[in-house]
Amino acid sequence: MKRNPRKVKWTKAYRRLHGKDMTRDSTFEFERKRNRPERYDRNLTENTLKAIKKIDKVRVDREAGHHAKRMKPKKAMKQREAAKELKQSIHMVKAPIALQQEESLTLPKIKVKVSRKQSTENLMEE
Repeated sequence: MKRNPRKVKWTKAYRRLHGKDMTRDSTFEFERKRNRPERYDRNLTENTLKAIKKIDKVRVDREAGHHAKRMKPKKAMKQREAAKELKQSIHMVKAPIALQQEESLTLPKIKVKVSRKQSTENLMEE
């Protein structure tokens, strides 16, 4: 369909361009294709297989750190939104009369005053 792969969200090009995947990592250099054949050496092969395991572990750790760093602002934003929602709807968590009786349950600068008539009407509706 002649779409630009950098604008299609599921492509590798999009993910790398928008910082969702790691692009600059020294472990990627180990995966480069080498066209020159190497003479078989048992020690070299053994060391290479050990190195592959270490490199995979390093890559997994770096990806986890990359993901955590990317998600850090989102986590802070969610906490701010949750605090704001709690501040706005504290009356739904605890009954207004209980909030008036115990000052420790109220958030700072929030005071809810409900007359007896309104509270009995609310009870009848429920």
